[in-house]
Amino acid sequence: MATSGSQLVVEFCEQANARVVFDSRRDSSIDMPRLQESWTAAPERRILVWLAAHTPSRIGPDHLTVLGLAAQIGAGAFYAAASRHRYALLGVIACLALNWLGDSLDGTLARVRHCQRPKYGFYVDHMVDSFGALALMGGLALSGYMHPWIAIGLLVAFLMLSIQSYLATHVFGEFRLSFWRFGPTELRLLLAIGNLALLWKPVVHFIGGKYRLFDVGGAIGLAGMSLMLVFFTAQNTVRLYRAERISR
Repeated sequence: MATSGSQLVVEFCEQANARVVFDSRRDSSIDMPRLQESWTAAPERRILVWLAAHTPSRIGPDHLTVLGLAAQIGAGAFYAAASRHRYALLGVIACLALNWLGDSLDGTLARVRHCQRPKYGFYVDHMVDSFGALALMGGLALSGYMHPWIAIGLLVAFLMLSIQSYLATHVFGEFRLSFWRFGPTELRLLLAIGNLALLWKPVVHFIGGKYRLFDVGGAIGLAGMSLMLVFFTAQNTVRLYRAERISR
């Protein structure tokens, strides 16, 4: 396909001044399709729309984004406190519920009120997710319920999956919110259930040995996230290779 003169100018300017490309695309929207195929997606969507319709007008999407971040930082702080007081694990569950409310409702509220800011929301939400994951995994590493290296591994796997997802969003124009029917809500539910289990039985027998419950769960989660990363990276690589074959 021949390249138009205007496209050549933009491509040349991109190498000299990236601001030119940004300005040339200022009016384009990145409100791309959102692929949410998790187990809880359908009922969660109905609940969020109802909550958005009944949210007081003085509360805006930014307030909910801040709530989500504060709650995730709080969850990390309660995990760290659980090393001395195990009932701080109940505080983690409360913070996970608030994090779900803030993190899930902010975008729905913006769409219901027709006040979306796609680029702002996309950037801020996902930077907030990164800082929140750092706080949460940091708290787990300090909790005594999970080996610090497993917590670090989970953080790295989360960030690698995030990078994969953001790159796929850029090249395919679609944003995937779940992988193999698991999304953020399912992970929060598993973590909350795991916290209750910790209060009852923090150490389990597994493959002939005794291990901390969250070490076993964390290792399984790390293996699953690594498999997802490899699978979707390979899938997207093949998809792009087939879409951009070189003519000989």
